[in-house]
Amino acid sequence: MLRGIHKASANWLGRVVMGVVLGLIAISFAIWGIGDIFRGDFGRTTLAKVGRTDIRIDNFRQMYQDRLQELARRVGRPILPDQARALGLDRQLLGQVVADTLIDERARTLRLGMTDAELARRVTEDASFKGLTGQFDPQRFAQTIRSRGYTEARYLAEQRRNALRVQIVGTVTGDVVVPQAAVDVFSRYQNEQRTIEYVLLDRGAAGDVAAPAPDVLAKYFEERKVLFRSPEYRKVSLLLVTPVEVAPTIEVSDADVQRAYEDRKARYETPERRQIQQITFPSMDEARAAAEKIAKGTTFAAIATERGLTEADIDLGTIAKTAMVDRVVADAAFALKADEVSAPTEGRFGITLVRVLKIEPGQSRLFADVSVELKNELATERARNQMSSVHDKVEDERLSGVALVEIAKKLNLKLLSIEAVDRSGRTPDGTAVSGLPQGTDVLAAVFRADVHGDHDPLQVQGGGYVWYDVSEIKQARDRPLEEIKDQVEARWRDEEIAKRLQAKSAELLEKVKAGASLTDAAAAMKLKRETATDVKRSVPPAGVPARAIDAIFRTPKGEVAAAEGATVTDRVVFRVTDVVVPKFDPASEEAKRIDEALRRAIGDDIYAQYIAKLESEIGVTINDKALATATGASTN
Repeated sequence: MLRGIHKASANWLGRVVMGVVLGLIAISFAIWGIGDIFRGDFGRTTLAKVGRTDIRIDNFRQMYQDRLQELARRVGRPILPDQARALGLDRQLLGQVVADTLIDERARTLRLGMTDAELARRVTEDASFKGLTGQFDPQRFAQTIRSRGYTEARYLAEQRRNALRVQIVGTVTGDVVVPQAAVDVFSRYQNEQRTIEYVLLDRGAAGDVAAPAPDVLAKYFEERKVLFRSPEYRKVSLLLVTPVEVAPTIEVSDADVQRAYEDRKARYETPERRQIQQITFPSMDEARAAAEKIAKGTTFAAIATERGLTEADIDLGTIAKTAMVDRVVADAAFALKADEVSAPTEGRFGITLVRVLKIEPGQSRLFADVSVELKNELATERARNQMSSVHDKVEDERLSGVALVEIAKKLNLKLLSIEAVDRSGRTPDGTAVSGLPQGTDVLAAVFRADVHGDHDPLQVQGGGYVWYDVSEIKQARDRPLEEIKDQVEARWRDEEIAKRLQAKSAELLEKVKAGASLTDAAAAMKLKRETATDVKRSVPPAGVPARAIDAIFRTPKGEVAAAEGATVTDRVVFRVTDVVVPKFDPASEEAKRIDEALRRAIGDDIYAQYIAKLESEIGVTINDKALATATGASTN
């Protein structure tokens, strides 16, 4: 559409016509109410209303992106929008934000507050903001909250809200007491152990399964045709313009690399670090007296002991010079040799003696060691700066009607041509397509597109764009048996094996129930009996299928039963020969862990009920369309 307007406005007549058209559109907007956008229409600026509070779309979108990035760092790979929605991350975050806002509304109703003095006390006592001296460090405070994306005012306001939330939630959930009987039951469930004798029936126990007759296979296929249906496939070309893709086309001279190395040399240097001890004195006279004792043979540790200090009190750790807050003391410490003690030094926080226990020399990576890495880094940086320019060049070519394949050749860009791909990113032979950009749901856009349609590029995580052009659509269809005969026959064979093993396990069960031992019954069927001891619900022993654990713990001692094996075709027949329930010890560490877990679970349940009550009293309205827009589920 935008390119159509661009083309129509290419000459004076087109500009006049488009001016009239857009003017009429503006008038119709005013008549039919689209002016609500300027009045803060709910559906356009607000994702949810909680009482008197609006949760804005842009604020929620930022929180959602922050949550995805945090999760991506944990798992070591990007989280695609569809994956996030499938995991329910959008609803989880929305639920958390709504719950917090409900509690804020209740705090406002109850007129709860916190004095500035109390807020300041909490912030200054936060260990995250303390320096090497153990005192509140304003500079560290500013750097820490800035790295978290806060201004000072926003951080303090958030801490005030959090403190009130904790006060309300703590009052509601209270000090939960877990009944001893509940802890006992959970302990029994976790620690109960069983011994079994068992027989595994795998594919080999089914014997030879002959190929099905043609009419049998045909009948089987017709009854299950939908299982073998071919999905929709699309032939698509992707033009990738990212810093990584463009970087190889950018020339970086050796002189530029050398200059960058000199400018960034600190990055390639590991500074000298020293393990330092420090004793602070209230006066210069006391410091000099201690220095004289040390000179006569008294140890530094003995001086510390005399002053009531422990080794932990005087140890600053192994640190670089730049990590020391007091520059005067840092200069004194880094002028010493190993195991030397400084003269009394007047620092910012008092008169000190410092001692160096050990020295770790600094290291530097030479230019030759980092030149290739640095050259690639410079090329990527320049490529990132050129993204807007390359974007405009590609768009200019598209406005001229040039196909993506020709644009890629002309501008020396990477084109990914995919002959056929389904919505899951697989080719007809089941292979996953490689090379798709991470962090952008390209396939969702591809499967919404028309053949050779006019589509805006998608932005790629980390900077850059991807253009796509669908050249062919192969509709989902029923595949004839001849096309997938091997797949159909393999599935038929699996089901036949499962039927045989089901019958064989039933036969084995009947023999044992009739009085035969499991060993004799198994031997008669040329199967092997095995045993497993100390079987727990949480840790299946080697050889015992995890799928069978639930059945094993449902079966009484002395009884025989059957369960599914490691695969859907396998079976396992077992007898429970012993059950051991360890004696419950309320004072054990495990009992304490169970008690803590149950207290948290009960507290969470009470909290959930309280939030539900607040929701019914205060009122919550969710704009699903806005939620979809904020989380990338909708392009509208």
